[in-house]
Amino acid sequence: MRTVTLLVAILGVSVVGACKGDPVKCEAACRNYAKLNYWDVANKDIAAAPADKREALNKKYLAKFGGEVDEGVDVCVSQCSSANNEKTIDCMIAAQNVTDVRKCGGEPDEKK
Repeated sequence: MRTVTLLVAILGVSVVGACKGDPVKCEAACRNYAKLNYWDVANKDIAAAPADKREALNKKYLAKFGGEVDEGVDVCVSQCSSANNEKTIDCMIAAQNVTDVRKCGGEPDEKK
């Protein structure tokens, strides 16, 4: 849920009072953002686990993935559509990793 809250904050301040954006593109952007952030956290957790526990932990994250992403996608799409920031939306859809997607909304990379 933290990921969705962060995304809402990024999109919400992008453009205030604009016309509605494309909900299909917004859903793609929201899902990509959530996926990249979810697996960033999950992969760090899995890598930190003892070797004999990693496969089970990966399966646990895989099982929870859909529900975690779906939980906040409607709110995210609503905020994204309201913000109607095509540049941010396109950037989030094209992002290939968590660093890319975080740069889309001007969010600083955590490592800096």
